[in-house]
Amino acid sequence: MLHQLINKFLYLVKIPSEIHSSLQKIQMGIGRIELRQIRILQKSSLSENEFRVFSQWGEDGIIHYLIHNVPIENKIFVEFGVENYTESNTRFLLQNNNWTGLIIDGSQDNINFIKNDPIYWRYNLKAECAFIDKENINTLIKNSGISGDIGLLSIDVDGNDYWIWEAINCISPRIVICEYNSIFGALAKVTVPYDKNFHRTKAHYSNLYYGASIAALTSLAEAKGYSLIGSNSAGNNVFFVRTDLCSGLQTRQPEDAKNSNTTIS
Repeated sequence: MLHQLINKFLYLVKIPSEIHSSLQKIQMGIGRIELRQIRILQKSSLSENEFRVFSQWGEDGIIHYLIHNVPIENKIFVEFGVENYTESNTRFLLQNNNWTGLIIDGSQDNINFIKNDPIYWRYNLKAECAFIDKENINTLIKNSGISGDIGLLSIDVDGNDYWIWEAINCISPRIVICEYNSIFGALAKVTVPYDKNFHRTKAHYSNLYYGASIAALTSLAEAKGYSLIGSNSAGNNVFFVRTDLCSGLQTRQPEDAKNSNTTIS
C-alpha cells in the first residue's frame, strides 16, 4: 500500500521537486529489491511474482516475469487509460528498464500533469490526450511513430476494451494486458455492446457494467494469435502472449487463469 499512498500524496499536494524526486527514488528502490528477490528465488507462477511499484495491483512483477521469459526485440509499450500516470502498468518499465512508450488518456488535466512530471523529459515517453474508440485508435498509435512489432500493449478503458483491442491492427505486441470484468464469470463470452461514447458511470450507477469477460477476451486473443497465460490474483487484469513466442510458458483456460500456477515447462 505504500506506493498507493505516495501516488495519492503526489497528486493531491504540490510539493517541492526535490521531495517529489526523493519519494520516486524510494518507490524505485523498493521495486528493484522486489525484482532481485524474484529473480534469485526463481518463482514460477504469476501470483508469486506479483509486486507493485507503480501498478495498481501486482502487474509490475508479472510484467517483469513475462519479459524475462518472452524475447523482446523492440522495447516499446503502448498503454491507454493511464489517468495521470502515477499508477500504471508501464511506468516501472519506463524508469527501470528504459523502455520507450506512448500513453493516452482522455483528460487534458491528466496529460498536463504527465508533461510536467520530470519523467517526461528524462525518458522517451509521449503522452496524448484523446477519448479512444475503435475508429481512432490505429491513427493515434501510428501518428506517434509506433507500428509493427512492439513489446507490450496495456488496455484499460473501463468499457470498450474488447472492441478497441479487436480494432488494433497497426501493432503486433508480444505481450497484451487487458482489464476484464470478473462479474461476468469465467465461462460466458460476454462484452458490453460497442458504444463510441461509453462511460462506465453513466452506463449503470453501480459502476459494475463495463468491459468484457475473461472468456470473451481469450476468444478474441486466440483469433488474433495470442494465448492466455493467466491473470493477476486480484482477478481484474489478464495477460496474453503472442502464441509464436509461448514456447516454455504454460498456457491456461479462462476458468483456471486466476489461480493458475503458470510454470515454465
